Amino acid sequence: MFGRSDKSSTPEPTDAGGATSDAGHEAGKGRPTPSRREAEAARKQQIKIPKDPKAAKKATRERDREARATQRRGMMAGDERYMPLRDQGPAKSFTRDFVDARFTLAEVFIFVAVGVLLLGFIKQQTVQTWVSIAFFAFTAMIAVDMIVLLVQLSMRAKKKFPDPKDRKGILLYGALRTLQLRRLRLPPPRVKRGGAPKT
Repeated sequence: MFGRSDKSSTPEPTDAGGATSDAGHEAGKGRPTPSRREAEAARKQQIKIPKDPKAAKKATRERDREARATQRRGMMAGDERYMPLRDQGPAKSFTRDFVDARFTLAEVFIFVAVGVLLLGFIKQQTVQTWVSIAFFAFTAMIAVDMIVLLVQLSMRAKKKFPDPKDRKGILLYGALRTLQLRRLRLPPPRVKRGGAPKT
């Protein structure tokens, strides 16, 4: 009675060898076993990178070229994920649409400047005087037209984006886009003249 021990207090036998083996296995490896998919992806990645330095450089150039082509296709499609940081955000998208929906005199400035340059070869004082007057007058008209556009842009943007942080930099962004030819603008215009969406 006094010498008999309770069976319930006897510890259950454990597989000490198995536990030690598992612990040692985990400690020796130090990282989880990769899945079959991960191992296959790693193997393919190693295959894709040539060991030859020249071949590796060529493969790197090809990957960079493909990445640039993908980025350009995405930007031309209007996907903001592929746009530069300066073009991202709803405020910048609103500014692009606001500018692209209007015709501005600044768009044709480059053609006027080329015309003035060509007329400069005419060695007549009267022609030179009138060309200079016309050029300065056109430049003043561009300045007035741009100021009106930027004032309208600011007023519309304040209503759509009340937080000043959201409107930061849009006036300069809009002015620079105004100076670009419509066909050369990037990201490309999404709206037609007048504001109708492009199909």
